[in-house]
Amino acid sequence: MTALQSRTPLMNLVRFKGLPILQQLHLEENLLRTSSDNWCIINDGTHHPNIVMGISGAASELLEMEPVLRDGIPVIRRFTGGGTVVVDSGTVFVTLICNKEAVADLQMYPRPIMSWTSLFYARVFQGIADFHLRENDYVFGNRKFGGNAQSITKNRWIHHTSFLWDYDVRNMAYLKLPKRIPEYRLARNHLEFICRMKDYIPRSVFIDKTVEALETEFSVRSVESDGLASFLNTKFSPSTRLLTRQELEAAAFASPVESALL
Repeated sequence: MTALQSRTPLMNLVRFKGLPILQQLHLEENLLRTSSDNWCIINDGTHHPNIVMGISGAASELLEMEPVLRDGIPVIRRFTGGGTVVVDSGTVFVTLICNKEAVADLQMYPRPIMSWTSLFYARVFQGIADFHLRENDYVFGNRKFGGNAQSITKNRWIHHTSFLWDYDVRNMAYLKLPKRIPEYRLARNHLEFICRMKDYIPRSVFIDKTVEALETEFSVRSVESDGLASFLNTKFSPSTRLLTRQELEAAAFASPVESALL
């Protein structure tokens, strides 16, 4: 171990390709709640389209229920806040799970953590595109390509991002325009609001640059996915879950008052 490595916090890096998003979220929640280590999880795509909502998301307000039910799209309510996203093989996921001491002088509140991650990803996109943090989104110019969500406990925090390397236009039909939207979105529809990362950076280059940026902040140790079991609490019961078809059908026919609960 070098002198620099001995002074920098240890970060465990786990890489997946095509890990189902529900399984990824269960893993992240387990590591946040039961591990005392720092983790970075990179998952290069998830095979089938899924809709992922934040912990307080109401399906009836966020989703076009008729096509969701018709096409049998799985809907997941995750354990973190944030908005709703359709994810598939064109999505690259990057998650940071850290102890409060992992980043020096970082305050354990959403905005400071968000600001720190924007500086982190500014290294990744340096010289590539006009990268900014706009409200809670990562954007090139004024078009979103990265959606973020967080959860903060007493001594730990998680920040996970869904990066739209590519997307299927047809999937946008599953989403309603949310009632609360970022100011910079204005009145733009989904397709005018988002962009594809593939128009700016190759997929493998983005992942490599993310790992390089990680190595500037931490002493990185790669952990093979099949070796994760020793770090996990097998008795942990995650709150992230798949909504049942019965719940989705109830949301489709809910009254305005009932919709806030579904």
